[in-house]
Amino acid sequence: MIRVSLRRVDAAGAFFSLLAGICWGCSGSVGQYLFDHEGMDSRWLVPIRLGAAGIILLVYCAVREGHKIFHPWKTKQDRRDLLIYGLLGVSVCQYLYFLTIQLSTASAATILQDLSPMMILIISCLQQKRLPQLREIAAVVLAFTGVLLIVTHGSLTHLNIPLNAVIAGVLSGVCVTIYNIVPARLLLKFPVILLQGWAFLMGGAAMCVIFRPWTFHYIPSQTGMLGILFVIAVGNVMAFPFYILGVKMIGPEKACLYGFSEPVSAAVIGVLVLGNPFTLWDLAGFICVFLMLAMISLKHRPANPAKRSR
Repeated sequence: MIRVSLRRVDAAGAFFSLLAGICWGCSGSVGQYLFDHEGMDSRWLVPIRLGAAGIILLVYCAVREGHKIFHPWKTKQDRRDLLIYGLLGVSVCQYLYFLTIQLSTASAATILQDLSPMMILIISCLQQKRLPQLREIAAVVLAFTGVLLIVTHGSLTHLNIPLNAVIAGVLSGVCVTIYNIVPARLLLKFPVILLQGWAFLMGGAAMCVIFRPWTFHYIPSQTGMLGILFVIAVGNVMAFPFYILGVKMIGPEKACLYGFSEPVSAAVIGVLVLGNPFTLWDLAGFICVFLMLAMISLKHRPANPAKRSR
């Protein structure tokens, strides 16, 4: 009976982790559709997406926790960590991720952002003042090889993805690394969903000030409105709790691997629905990045890997 129960938990955890990745992949693909066919701009979409998702999550937390939702703002150190986590990490990551989609494709954006485990590994080696192990070196080589294959398609003189998209995608991975490492102490004190709510709300407010979306004079169509609701509800509000539930059931290492359903689903939707090209070079690059994630995840426990914020 115990073995059967454990198998059911493992199956459920795998299901929720896969579902979270699919939600993120679908959200990114819908974002690509909004940019390519609805004429939206990431500077207009991201502030709305962040602000709305932040309000929804904080209302949910307020119903469950009441006045406790303001506890992360009580001490100076908590406020500082929350600002780093919410603004420099989560919010900038969200903007760069959707900017990469706008400049290229959803599958390219997700695969570039999935370089973050490799970055966390490198920082871990530096913090521990040790040389990387052979498995870790192989993982780094696989990551660079995978991205090189996707970006160049085997040509050293031509980029398959615009250079500004590559830069934005890699920087979004850097932001993922920041919000996984910097505020570790804060995440031990407060529910992750509460911190996500504040991060999204802060990011939405800050980007409204920076980008002033009301000056774009853009009015979305009915399809555009449905797309906006989709990226908010599926990409922010639904995907994250699914992933957290998967992590609780099967652990962060396995959940991280099942989360590879994100770039896979984005690639499938991109090819079948959006007409994105997908070549053998792309397939080889995806395999290299997946092997990198497998080597890192099965060997090491990432720093707070559940804090993903697509």
